[in-house]
Amino acid sequence: FLSVTEDLVRRRAEHNNCEIFSLEEISLHQQEIEKLEHLDKWCRDLKILYLQNNLIPKIENVGKLKKLEYLNVALNNIERIENLEGCEELKKLDLTANFIGELSTIESLKCNIHLKELFLMGNPCTEFEGYRQFVVATLHQLKYLDSKEIERSERIKALQNYPEVKWKIREQEQAYLLKRAIEKEEAQRRMQERKDEKQKQMDSQLGFDSPDSPQEKPNQAEGDGEQERCRAVESDDEDRRFWEEPTPYTPESRLETHRYIEEKRRAKDNKRELKKRERTPWTLVTAEGKVLNVNVPKLHFSLKDDEENNQIILDLAVYRHLDTSLLDVDVQPTYIRVLVKGKPFQLVLPEEVKPDSSSAKRSQTTGHLVVTMPKAKEIILAKQKVSASIKHSDCNTQKKNKRSGQVEKLEVDPSKYSFPDVTKIIQEKERTGQGPIKLQPEKVREVQKSCVDFENNEDV
Repeated sequence: FLSVTEDLVRRRAEHNNCEIFSLEEISLHQQEIEKLEHLDKWCRDLKILYLQNNLIPKIENVGKLKKLEYLNVALNNIERIENLEGCEELKKLDLTANFIGELSTIESLKCNIHLKELFLMGNPCTEFEGYRQFVVATLHQLKYLDSKEIERSERIKALQNYPEVKWKIREQEQAYLLKRAIEKEEAQRRMQERKDEKQKQMDSQLGFDSPDSPQEKPNQAEGDGEQERCRAVESDDEDRRFWEEPTPYTPESRLETHRYIEEKRRAKDNKRELKKRERTPWTLVTAEGKVLNVNVPKLHFSLKDDEENNQIILDLAVYRHLDTSLLDVDVQPTYIRVLVKGKPFQLVLPEEVKPDSSSAKRSQTTGHLVVTMPKAKEIILAKQKVSASIKHSDCNTQKKNKRSGQVEKLEVDPSKYSFPDVTKIIQEKERTGQGPIKLQPEKVREVQKSCVDFENNEDV
């Protein structure tokens, strides 16, 4: 059975920052709770407690909630009013649409002196003759019963006829209790019959699913399809029988209906999960190891080769409002794979990239996925090439000057060009790979001395 768990209480205490020790109000309706417990230990300061539309059979474990003012346990399986004596501040109690037949149990509410409103509509006890008179005469503190105000004249009249009404209520209670005993026996018998029938079906299915002989293996697929159809028909027949079968409205039948619905839902979920597992996986890499281009989600995309920044950019047009947690990006040196809600998009890259340096971002305007992948091979910058060629040409001119011995005026801008020492080309650490190499002025002076008619031009 399902009971009140700490996780459930914390989730329902969002308005209190998920803190349960200081909680004053909590709503646990429609949670399929079958046992009421723990709240009197965890939430001592509770003032309002909503538990409607569950499967609670008994009021229990709320006696220590001294500050509780409003308790709503409508649409449950409660048959008796009990264990509320400790709720000293209780002002409103809603027991609508339960199975309370022992009306005399309302006498336990005499201790709740602050109780002003009581709701018992939809319970079997409301059909008893003298029901309202009995409640009004028993609980003097009540102001409203089933949303109707209790007038002073009504209370006086109810008190005058109280002994007679009380005797009638006792008689009707005894008759109801006998009827409930028969209903419980009938429910027990029906449950046992359904259990036996289910066991029989399982045994027959196990017999039908036994391993086939080798001769029958080729027709196995057809047999599986036929078997699936038979099961579907049987399931529909079982559904029709269950819902069309007339049953009394009792706590047992309500619980049985809930169990049946839960069982069907679980079977459907298991079937769906099985189909997911059985689905043939997409072929992303062939047996020979060749990576394929795949676009299962059928998304538009563009692949840009950004030569200036030496990188490849993929722009994948994923859905704008798709949650990013549903995207899984995997960059490999030769290809990229993106799982969009489990569906693969795979693209072989034109050049090898660095997966570790790659980055993936979502566009805030379009929602597109933009993956930036730096190339593995670094290109030589154009600036470096120019400087290398300049060095080469400078060396050639210097050699020519030595051979010819002709006088040449330097009419070049030394800030742009220089004459390096060819014998000792050593790059400085701080200038590694950046522009031309630093001059060796001593060598240049020697060259100048060797020239006979050298003119010292300050501008040069």
